Amino acid sequence: MDLEKPDVASHVRESYSTQQLIHMDSQEALEEEKVCEEGKQGASVGGKIPFSRIYNLQGSTPFLPNTEIHVRVTENVRVGKQKQGGNSPYKVEFTHGEFVWNIRCSFKQVQALHNALRQYRTLLHLPLLTRNFQDRIPKSASGNRRIPELPNELLTPESEDLDLEAGPMSSHKRQIENYLSSILKISIYRNHQTTLDVLEVSPLSFVHDLGPKGIECKIQKRSGGYRLMCMNCCNDICTHWSQRWLVVKDSFLMYLRSNDQKICGVLLFDKEFSISSGKGVTNVKNGVIITNLSRTLTIRCPSYQQCLWLCQEVNDLVQKQCTSYTMENRFGSYAPRRENSLARWFVNGERYFSEVADAMEKAKEEIFITDWWLSPEIFLKRPVVEGNYWRLDVMLKRKAEAGVKIFVLLYKEVEMALGINSYYSKHCLMSLHPNIKVLRHPDHLTSAVLLWAHHEKMVVIDQAVAFLGGIDLAYGRCDNADHKLTDIGSVQKNVHHEANEPTKQHQKGERSAGKKTSLDAPFPFASTERNVPDITSLDSGVKVARPGRDRWQKALKKIPQRTSEDVTVADGGVQIEERHKTISGILQKWRPRRGRSPRRNKRGARTNMELSADSCVSVEVFGQARYWHGKDYCNFILKDFEQLDKPFDDFIDRFRTPRMPWHDIGVAVHGASARDVSRHFIQRWNFTKRVKQKQSIASFPDLVPKSFATADHLPFTIRGAISADIQVLRSVSEWSAGFRGHEKSILEAYLWAIKESQHYVYIENQFFISCSDDKTIYNSIGDVLVEKILEAHSANRRYRVYILLPLLPGFQGDIKTGGGNAIQTIMHFNYRTMCRGKYSIVERVKAVVGREWMNYISFCSLRTHDSLNGKPVTELIYIHSKLLIADDRTVIIGSANINDRSLLGRRDSEMAIVLEDSHLVDSVMDGMPYRAGRFALGLRMYCFRLALGKLKQAFDLYDPVCEGFYKGVWMTVAGRNTTIFEKVFKCLPSDHVLNFGQLKSWGNGALVNEDPARAQRQLNKIQGYLVCFPLFFLKDEHLQPALNTKEGIVPIELWT
Repeated sequence: MDLEKPDVASHVRESYSTQQLIHMDSQEALEEEKVCEEGKQGASVGGKIPFSRIYNLQGSTPFLPNTEIHVRVTENVRVGKQKQGGNSPYKVEFTHGEFVWNIRCSFKQVQALHNALRQYRTLLHLPLLTRNFQDRIPKSASGNRRIPELPNELLTPESEDLDLEAGPMSSHKRQIENYLSSILKISIYRNHQTTLDVLEVSPLSFVHDLGPKGIECKIQKRSGGYRLMCMNCCNDICTHWSQRWLVVKDSFLMYLRSNDQKICGVLLFDKEFSISSGKGVTNVKNGVIITNLSRTLTIRCPSYQQCLWLCQEVNDLVQKQCTSYTMENRFGSYAPRRENSLARWFVNGERYFSEVADAMEKAKEEIFITDWWLSPEIFLKRPVVEGNYWRLDVMLKRKAEAGVKIFVLLYKEVEMALGINSYYSKHCLMSLHPNIKVLRHPDHLTSAVLLWAHHEKMVVIDQAVAFLGGIDLAYGRCDNADHKLTDIGSVQKNVHHEANEPTKQHQKGERSAGKKTSLDAPFPFASTERNVPDITSLDSGVKVARPGRDRWQKALKKIPQRTSEDVTVADGGVQIEERHKTISGILQKWRPRRGRSPRRNKRGARTNMELSADSCVSVEVFGQARYWHGKDYCNFILKDFEQLDKPFDDFIDRFRTPRMPWHDIGVAVHGASARDVSRHFIQRWNFTKRVKQKQSIASFPDLVPKSFATADHLPFTIRGAISADIQVLRSVSEWSAGFRGHEKSILEAYLWAIKESQHYVYIENQFFISCSDDKTIYNSIGDVLVEKILEAHSANRRYRVYILLPLLPGFQGDIKTGGGNAIQTIMHFNYRTMCRGKYSIVERVKAVVGREWMNYISFCSLRTHDSLNGKPVTELIYIHSKLLIADDRTVIIGSANINDRSLLGRRDSEMAIVLEDSHLVDSVMDGMPYRAGRFALGLRMYCFRLALGKLKQAFDLYDPVCEGFYKGVWMTVAGRNTTIFEKVFKCLPSDHVLNFGQLKSWGNGALVNEDPARAQRQLNKIQGYLVCFPLFFLKDEHLQPALNTKEGIVPIELWT
């Protein structure tokens, strides 16, 4: 039989219509172009297919550019009692670059492939309506187009001796190997769909960051099976079958649509993952059921043998490569403990924002962002000296234009209750570029989720570096160790009679009493002096960065690279265009002229002002950039946000009202830990996309996790990162992530860390609502603290618990009149945990140790002062951190508050990490030599120095347990600072105000009003920011809301 003789043309024309031929023509021309293009791209990335391929699969060639495929037939595979012959499958091994995979292939399958390619070759001889098809035929040396010959290697099964024991390789095995090797060297046949099907190859097979090739095959998939309300009750009636291409990777599986190669579904492997076959299990002939916590996927294979093979191969792959997700992990977490993973802590938002900005600049493929609140116009680098270049929305637009895919998940608030306007944030970002996709969740009416929120805050870059913690990319979050209360600068309001007429006036900037900062001078280039000395991350050689002359000089070096549109800053309805050359001139001349008025600098800092159409008042800047622009200058308790669609309009009079400083903690993790964080985002994104089912988001892609095989190939690292053992934790449930049950691994990690501690626990948190009564409060963090204190008392050893909370909850209200029902409600539950009632920590400890309870636990907070219009002012520092440090070795950082909302798993969704130091350094604990963790010790020391400021007497902060530090420094500084603040300002809350009657008269006789000079002398004695938390404030009042108020009507779970 002549295998090369073509079939008659009529048979070919019956198989393919003219429209199909034209479609094949255009598709293969597109493939040929992509081969050339990807060859160029492959050379730029070391011959590897980039991960970004997954977003544009249609028409992509699957193979690595300029890389051979080696074939080896290794053995005959017997399935059950199947007789040997043409249908007996062989195990064929392929090697393609770094990828090695096996298939089961029979001689008859290869014959069928040959027939299909022969038919395809015949098509090349036919006259077509377009020239693209002919142009793909390679040219000979003479310039004529020549259709490549098919290899003539195959014989019929009947003509061959089928004795497989005759030699080391049977004739069939040799023929299969030679034939496949031959056709894979000819691109026109190698990329044919039939060849790809036989090789079990798709455009996703050799994407480098998807890991090993895995398992692939053609299947039929039944729709449905998701764990969504009203989507799992009528599968047998409403479902339908579709043909898909199944791809199984090292930690997930996905399936592609055949016609356009779009990823239509992703199923992540988890602890409930299973795969089984059989009609008795699936109720489908040749059926397979694949199950995880989120879905039950039913597929149908071509044969029963294929079902058995698929189940066996998938189970083997999961056992070898994915036990980290399929086994039960510590704390019930979805993610395992990752050893020797890099991490970097951040105290306050300035450094966190800056590192996030730098990481975004380095993104090549993906950026994931999820926030409780996101402000598109926030500046990530402070002070703002480079125009809009580091503004969040401008950055995201720039990266999107460079081809980076950006995915943003926002909490969809109940608009009547919250004013964060996520709708504005979504449409602001979505309008920037098609590569930016934004989803909001939950839809309150359809999901009936009204009380709970998505509270996690994350930024993930290329699934390689992840930032998380308590810091939203939002207004008011960016702050530094100075915790300034004012931000006036050299600014004056002037009425413009003509739109383009500049005003020349001069006003001196306000200075902070007793402090010098980068915002003191007419141009803020001077180095910063702070109450907190520089802290070096232990043994890392990296200092905690501060804004100073270096920050400005580095920024100005970059300014000439920016386009003019990047250097337009809107502020209060004003557009300011600064000239780069003149700014550089100012910098050179600034030091000798720093005492001169801004009028002298007008030649170097000429500013063109354009008045907005709806405004008659503008702000003219004489040289000093503001740190907080527009809505970023805020005081949450004084006034809630409004008109967020006007980001650069002040809503608080900064000339009369101090801002509220923001203290927060964040962390960056790398490698495998960043992969775990990404996996959470991917699960939430895919679930949200599925549950919304809107036509407007039909084009949004399903996200795919990268392989752990490449997790250590870091494109960059965060400066000062330290190696440690890290486990990612979360609080999620069916409503928030779409899977059966719930996860509360953050709570379990908190309980474990406290129980395992032997010396101290340091906690910073926005709330402190605990001590279980199994009726109102269910988390038992407070109970475990009581147990540890009483255990130490019984053993007669020292044990310290440091608790830092904000002085007041962050709700709008006037504390002089009681603060309002929302503030009082949170105060009630905080005090219930700390010191009021039979369930409180203090009362339970006092019952055993009496007044000595103060030797074991301290409740403190932070407060600062400044000067506004020449008069001292004070404000609390809002502690928003979610931090625990235990014994200088264990750290928990995340978004979870200490309350039931964050910790029980079924309510708010949260994210955190627990870090255990693997690199220990010499230290001291309770007067004895001690091996402390490098990460935990460095973070705790920085927090202590920030709170305590510059101590008049040098004191060793290494030992947080000894009497000399706990009583002689910590409690002494807190008590002295509290006394001074109350004497000077009569500030609230205060232990001297026990009821509402005393509240009305408390402010009378404040020293700041009676003797300002003496008041200033007293304030100069303040050290750092540490103050005592007022445990007796309004203790005679019942702070729970009345039932006839809106706060009293809502379920109590909303507050706890």
